[in-house]
Amino acid sequence: MPPAPRGRVLFVTGVSGGGKGTVIEGLRRRHPDLAWSVSLTTRAPRPGEVDGEHYHFVDDATFDDVIETAGFVEWEKVYGHRSGTPRAPIDAWLGEGRDVLAEGDPRGARALKAAYPGAVVVFLRPPDMAAQRERLVARGTTGVDLERRLDAAARELDMAADFDAVVVNDTVDGTICQVERLFSLSDASTEED
Repeated sequence: MPPAPRGRVLFVTGVSGGGKGTVIEGLRRRHPDLAWSVSLTTRAPRPGEVDGEHYHFVDDATFDDVIETAGFVEWEKVYGHRSGTPRAPIDAWLGEGRDVLAEGDPRGARALKAAYPGAVVVFLRPPDMAAQRERLVARGTTGVDLERRLDAAARELDMAADFDAVVVNDTVDGTICQVERLFSLSDASTEED
């Protein structure tokens, strides 16, 4: 009897303001068959974010409980809050042969790559620092928080070479197409043409 099919993991990472959320939304629209790993976070929702869709917004006690039961593939403290990727859903989807889409910061990407060695980790970066600043300001990041995120970006860019590919996110559609090629995603409509 042949072994059961095993899914794959696509992990999108990058600097704050690199466009991870926008690219993830595009990938999910174009590939609804991808299982979406919803991270847990202790931060408050940003305007427009929906609990259970963008993140599971939890309190510190709930987050601690998941840590204590080894329920995270990875978790990090970033910008004053904690975020993590839950293990159980990913393991279940992979066991069913489904491909999984997840996102997180570069340190978390390293941990995920160690847990799932076959994972494809794509690092998104903005075309330049001015574009990154503009994206952060557009989502309401200002003052000390803005400067902290821009400073962290320099360190995170140094980590980019650790991953399978670095994609400059200059146009959303172009970036999505590059990520699709890297993960060997195909669009059923183009296969039929």
